[in-house]
Amino acid sequence: MAIRINRVYTRGGDKGETSLVGGQRLPKDSVRIEGYGSVDELNAVLGLVRVANTRSLARKADREKLETLLVRIQNQLFNLGSDLATLRKDRHPRQPVIEPRHIRELEETIDTLNAGLPELASFVLPGGSEVSAFLHQARTVCRRAERAVTALSRHESIGSPSLAYLNRLSDLLFVMGRWAVRAAGEEETLWDPSKC
Repeated sequence: MAIRINRVYTRGGDKGETSLVGGQRLPKDSVRIEGYGSVDELNAVLGLVRVANTRSLARKADREKLETLLVRIQNQLFNLGSDLATLRKDRHPRQPVIEPRHIRELEETIDTLNAGLPELASFVLPGGSEVSAFLHQARTVCRRAERAVTALSRHESIGSPSLAYLNRLSDLLFVMGRWAVRAAGEEETLWDPSKC
């Protein structure tokens, strides 16, 4: 699908409304806009992860592995955002959407990355390395996006794999955060209730 963006501003949203892909106008605080807006925010945080990744992970192979994975996820999130910005009746037959295969890919990646990690005896405190900290931030934004899309699904029809995709993605971002700490040669900090 070819997309052309010739103008950045249209003045169409100056009164608190925005347009869906099919042209329908909605208030900017509607649950649909909140849903795909949160997905967009998640995508932006993953952009921060990518920038941090260029200077943080010790081995070039690890940087490239993470970069490839992040670009793939960012493209999938754009597809998800586009789908959420389109009413079902307006969806184009060739419009890219999240499919069950995307969820399977996330699960396979989780299994691969997690296989090399030690078992957890406590909760992980976000941090450890710059990349890991941003990945944990992305995880929390992903959970918020999941909550927003769940709220939307209670009122309107959405693509059925969307919620499962966001749920699995947040799991992957957690595992990626743990993996990134080790790839940077750093240590995870675990929650210790006695230090409160």
